[in-house]
Amino acid sequence: MAKIKKDDLVQVLSGKDRGKQGKVLEVRTADERVVVEGVNRIRRHLRAGQFGNTEGGIVESEAPIHISNVAVVDPESGRPTRVGYREETVERDGRTKTVRVRYAKASGKDL
Repeated sequence: MAKIKKDDLVQVLSGKDRGKQGKVLEVRTADERVVVEGVNRIRRHLRAGQFGNTEGGIVESEAPIHISNVAVVDPESGRPTRVGYREETVERDGRTKTVRVRYAKASGKDL
């Protein structure tokens, strides 16, 4: 189970973009990779009409990086942290329900 979800703020732990922070655009659970905004940018030279591209040229986009090379950013300190789960009981409409909540292990704040 991937502890990193879409729209999480993550920090890169290793590689050429080490230390950069960005929002997760896509999580690929099959090959355990994530696409992070502004991180691991690649340039691809395309001819006109290739991959649905109407005009040719050099296209820059984000390439996926392995999920083990990123960590979720703690909302309190702004530093990378591990993610944990805890179960909380919530009362809605007179019913008690158990929900799983993700939290930052460093500060204990909900994500």
